[in-house]
Amino acid sequence: MKKIHHALMLITAITLGACTEQKTEEALLTAVAIEKADECHLCGMIIEGFAGPKGAVTHKTENTPRKFCSTRDMFAYYLDPEHKRNVKQLLVHDMSQVPWDMPDDELYIDAKSAWFVVGSNQSGAMGSTLASFAEKKVADAFASKYGGNVYSFDGITTDLINQF
Repeated sequence: MKKIHHALMLITAITLGACTEQKTEEALLTAVAIEKADECHLCGMIIEGFAGPKGAVTHKTENTPRKFCSTRDMFAYYLDPEHKRNVKQLLVHDMSQVPWDMPDDELYIDAKSAWFVVGSNQSGAMGSTLASFAEKKVADAFASKYGGNVYSFDGITTDLINQF
């Protein structure tokens, strides 16, 4: 009987731990509001008021995300090997859900599962940027309308973002 009780306690602890971890990840996805005084972690520009998708990076040892005025700046930061190995989460706006001129802070998606249009004629805070989308077919449609090429997260390299 004691063994069954211990086994049930162990199963309960594992289940609660998984739920807590999932809630923490969900909280991170929505906890990236852009405030009036927020500066881009890479270039130092005030973020609010600029068009185009923004990005956020959370390190493994932190819960407060580092905010970026554009997806281009976020990738420039992330692709540095010193930073890349310490990142636990990257977020970008899903531009199929928000207006280009005023991205909504509530609509971030996991950058690692996103699709990016590079080289479009749509400008972000720092000029050319990577338009981010949750679905490839939407990214393809955006590229057809505004130009550029579609890449998965893993297709984005330092050489690619340095081209524009």
